[in-house]
Amino acid sequence: MNILLHPTYFPSVSHFVALAQAENITFEMDDNFQKQTNRNRMYIYSPNGLQMLNIPIKHSNDLHQKYKDVQIESAFNWQKIHFKSLEAAYRSSPFFEYFEDELMPVFEKKHNFLIDLNYETIEILKSCLGMKFQYDKTIEYFREPQAGITDFRYLANGKKDNTLFSEYTQVFGEKHGYLNNLSILDLLFNEGRYALDYLKEHTL
Repeated sequence: MNILLHPTYFPSVSHFVALAQAENITFEMDDNFQKQTNRNRMYIYSPNGLQMLNIPIKHSNDLHQKYKDVQIESAFNWQKIHFKSLEAAYRSSPFFEYFEDELMPVFEKKHNFLIDLNYETIEILKSCLGMKFQYDKTIEYFREPQAGITDFRYLANGKKDNTLFSEYTQVFGEKHGYLNNLSILDLLFNEGRYALDYLKEHTL
């Protein structure tokens, strides 16, 4: 399967299900930035239930700003907030400490552009999951992808992604119930290397 999708911030489980099934992967580089999507946010399972972690971005007067040109607002200490939130959510999970050191660069390095940060999260996750894939990047925007390419760009908009996956054990599952299709970090911290088997068992 040939797929087209957006690089997002610690992508959802559905993103990685698509990546696990794909033979050829292309990431969209030339679309306009859209607010309130997973391009600059992820969802985790906190002690209080569902929690959104949002990356602040510098606002532009350009209504059609390219995604690849969006810069991160460094005035807020968002990295510290995000990591503390992940600790509160997953410190007691089976595999948080196992992967902690691999994830730390994301929360220590200062990125200027959102898309560069998102690519780094994907590369780190690829290593943590034991996945092997290469990808291309678009050089021009097309509303409709070329023939033979499955368009998964809608996965960046969590509201349009209604995929349901089988349940796995979550840290606060007994308290709040199962939460579906969170950031891939939730699956990774709870299932470790078994997460890749889980991804391969599902389709979109």
